[in-house]
Parts: sequence; C-alpha cells; structure tokens
Amino acid sequence: MILERSNWLGLQASTVRPDSPVIATLGPAGTSSEQAAVHLRALLDPDSDPTEATAGIQLYDSYEEAGKALATGEAGRLVVANAYAGINTFYMDPALDLAGAFVFDTPHYGIAQARGHQVPARPRVATHPAPAALVMELLPTPYTAKELVLTTSTSAAARAARDLETDLALTTEPAAALHELEFISRTRPIRMLWSVFVNR
Repeated sequence: MILERSNWLGLQASTVRPDSPVIATLGPAGTSSEQAAVHLRALLDPDSDPTEATAGIQLYDSYEEAGKALATGEAGRLVVANAYAGINTFYMDPALDLAGAFVFDTPHYGIAQARGHQVPARPRVATHPAPAALVMELLPTPYTAKELVLTTSTSAAARAARDLETDLALTTEPAAALHELEFISRTRPIRMLWSVFVNR
C-alpha cells in the first residue's frame, strides 16, 4: 500500500515505534535519497522546523551502510529508493520490516559540467547506476558519451565532474549547486517510490 500523509502517520503511531528518531539513507549531501528522507521527516513530524530540514537525518556512503546503522540502533528508519538494484536484500532481510512506502519526486536531474571546463565531443559521464538511462535522454547534441563512470550516488557523480575526474555528471540540482556545477542540458525529476524499513 502506498501511504499518503494521513495513512502514513496512522501506521506510524499504531504499529511502528523505532527506538531512534534518526532516518538513515544514502549520502552524501545533495542526493535524491537525502531529499526523500527530508520529505519523510516532514510527513512524520509536520510541526518540525523547516529551517532544520536535515536534522535527524544521517547520510551514508551506501544503502548497505545505512542499513547497518538501522541494525545497530543508530537509526530508527531506513529510506531506500525502489529503483535501487539491491533493494531486494532489505525486503528479504528477516530482521527488517517494511514500515511503509511513499511516492516522492526526486529533485531535477540533468547533465552538468564544472564551470569553464571544455567538454569534448565524446565525454566521460559520471552517474549513479540507477538513473544511468537518463544520460542518453538528456545528453544534448552534439555530445555522445564515450564512457559512463559509475559512482555511489548522484552527489559523488557531481564531485567527480567538479574534480575533473570526468567531463560531465548526471546529477541533481542540489548536488550540482553544492559542487558548483552548471547544467548543459534540460532537467527533469523522476517520480519515485521510496520504501521505509524498520527493525522487526
């Protein structure tokens, strides 16, 4: 069942009582997962201060690391994008329960470059594996990707372009801003289902 705000909060209050208020997910700052965790926090606590949107959210280098934080009690909830290829491990883990799910559009994705960088006609493009198909959709003419360099997150992809490890990055608007990249393509969000896990 996809949970709207009222249903999510009803389920939370009646059946799911994590020991820790911390929400764990994929980082670093600027990922779609971070924005989804911010959204979940607002759903669970509508009276929370919007100027402290990331309070109570812990970011990890992988969903698996975030899952370990849930297992050890450092976090009370784990948010995972359903597009993540390895999400099945969380669904199959007998120590976890699926507490619910919600639909949340990601921040806008686009192809970005470091300011002033001369991009070759056949660039190397950093991307997280899950949205990699967007590279071909968004890469503008006359560019043709020479190579896709897979990274652990959209923010890591932005960092690779900033550090000129790659020519371009498929990344989100928050990550592009954080790493001072500029978009060379149109941008668009991804409508995504997010799963929330708790300890059984």
